[in-house]
Amino acid sequence: MSLAADARVLLALLRGQSTDADLATRLAAFYGPQAAAYDGFRERLLQGRGELYGELAARLADGARLAELGAGTGRNIEFLGERRARFAQITLVDLCAPLLAQARMRAAAWDNVELVEADATRWRPAAPLDAVCCAYSLTMIPDWFAAIDNALAMLAPGGLFGVVDFYVARRHPAPGLARHSAFARHFWPLWFAHDGVRPNADHLPYLQRRAETLYLHEGRARVPYLPGLRVPYYVWIGRRRAD
Repeated sequence: MSLAADARVLLALLRGQSTDADLATRLAAFYGPQAAAYDGFRERLLQGRGELYGELAARLADGARLAELGAGTGRNIEFLGERRARFAQITLVDLCAPLLAQARMRAAAWDNVELVEADATRWRPAAPLDAVCCAYSLTMIPDWFAAIDNALAMLAPGGLFGVVDFYVARRHPAPGLARHSAFARHFWPLWFAHDGVRPNADHLPYLQRRAETLYLHEGRARVPYLPGLRVPYYVWIGRRRAD
């Protein structure tokens, strides 16, 4: 990753995301200028994606059908490595046309991957899926309740839902969950909000209430150009509860 590419991304982050249009328009305006440099900059920041996909793949049989909501450039599928070929179909769903254009180039040689430009809160597959995942996209979806509910609704009975994302803990987290300082709980939502990213103390509790937790890892990631600071993130996999 070059300094010039980093500078383009940092300039977009400093400008922030507009609030004056619909979500698709805001995303295109914000990510369009940085789409080509998107992955290189965020490679150092978005931790846990390989862990998520590795844990999901280990729990799925050959021939599984998977969808990623808010898939962006399609980079996350590469964390599957050779295991990608085991899937019958992988659907990458995103509302941001410039990022999907990058995904389209990346997926050109993948015969079991399809791309869909759609809203993660509304899109539904033609048939129930074995797994759905959100990798650093849930915090970018304003109606995240609807995104979670929609993801679980598109799963076959016993299907898996996986999420990796930034978050902050509740002031009094449930037993077994990480506790964050007051600084972390207030700083990170303010820091990310400028760019349309909303770490939320209710994401993880809501996921755990809506599905049976199979795997949970809470960690902290380095932030480029902010030495000494670590942003909290989690990797979670749950099983759809019986209706």
